[in-house]
Amino acid sequence: MERKADVVVVGGGLAGLAASAYLARAGGQVVLVEKAAAIGGRARTQSEGGFQFNLGAHALYRAGAGMAVLRELGVAVAGGRPTGEGGYAVRGGAMHTLPAGFVSLLTTGLLRAGEKMEAARLFAALGRTDGDHLQDAPLAAWLARIHSPTVRQLMEATARVATYTNDPERMSAGSALAQMRRALASGVLYLHGGWQTLVDGLRRAAEEAGVRILERRHAIAIERDMVVRGVRLDDGETLAAGAVLVTGGPDVAATLAATAGSTVVSTWAAQARPVRVACLDVALRRLPRPRATFALGIDEPLYVSVHSAVARLAPEGGALVHVMRYGGLAGDAPETVERQLAGLLDALQPGWRDGVVRQRFLPDLLVSHALPEAARGGTRGRPGPRVPDLPGLYVAGDWVGPEGMLADASLASARAAAAAILAGAARATSAA
Repeated sequence: MERKADVVVVGGGLAGLAASAYLARAGGQVVLVEKAAAIGGRARTQSEGGFQFNLGAHALYRAGAGMAVLRELGVAVAGGRPTGEGGYAVRGGAMHTLPAGFVSLLTTGLLRAGEKMEAARLFAALGRTDGDHLQDAPLAAWLARIHSPTVRQLMEATARVATYTNDPERMSAGSALAQMRRALASGVLYLHGGWQTLVDGLRRAAEEAGVRILERRHAIAIERDMVVRGVRLDDGETLAAGAVLVTGGPDVAATLAATAGSTVVSTWAAQARPVRVACLDVALRRLPRPRATFALGIDEPLYVSVHSAVARLAPEGGALVHVMRYGGLAGDAPETVERQLAGLLDALQPGWRDGVVRQRFLPDLLVSHALPEAARGGTRGRPGPRVPDLPGLYVAGDWVGPEGMLADASLASARAAAAAILAGAARATSAA
């Protein structure tokens, strides 16, 4: 059995949905295949008892490339902006006022007077720093220039919360500083109703443009000779197309391409270092300390945030809280890490256990398919979207292209991949 399309998009996450919408709006016949029962990938939201559970803590950068793509596709975005008020910095088990602004920097007990001046200079300089020349330098080298150990820890913690990453020895300083600058300049949004609102909006944009979405359909191989000819599904059906866009991780792209012979995608997959977190998601009937909404580990890679404090994610009077450890389990037993996260929540919200409606522990949650490593040129050195040694094959996702990180990279690479596919089709038509 065979069906024909101009482009087959594999994967129904943010990148797949956005790219398919761009392609269909340009007049292409597009089929999107998703192996799961529902599209959305890691952006899906589970609704339970009035609580909207994202897969761990999600934040959309207000000045990021992702927001620009959503605007272009007509996807409405609504949410609340956390300000840092009610925030704490946790160091040595002690909780201090989080230095999130001028007043809190002056009043926090985390830093001594001279350290406050050093921190103020560093935060001010972030807005003026062009980190592009530091893409090849590890974040640890940039941090080592900071005189005060406490200020150094504060800046490292700021990098962790901005990038969701705890690997300063490998992380590109230029990539981290760009993300920190973006976070400090314009902040983030926690989305009303969860990230499912983005999935639903992108699906509408794609379907209105004419994209055909096939759920529960598993792509297992790229069909090719000298160029891509289509995708074979696990039920034996072939979707014939002149271009295929794979929007899963590099391992997925490598597996699909491997059936068609050796390609550079296998190298990309082998080099990719996934970014993971461990996350405790907690729904509460009430918040014991309503004004305590955020805590950031300074000497440990920990984070807790009451997302429902600014976004509509819980029923009236309730609260939805995310507690995370950057780096995931990192060799520790799951129960040890879960106790650590619960202990941090004990410190911020004593008595929270009495109000639990539901809690879940996600010990090995994938945040990004590939760390922007200094050794590979940071975001500037990421591959794609065109696969150079297999004409007609393209990739998109949070590990592709030079622009942004996390969801910003997914959506920016989706736009770039769609543009590359359309340009390839135009060249082929011109040559014919």
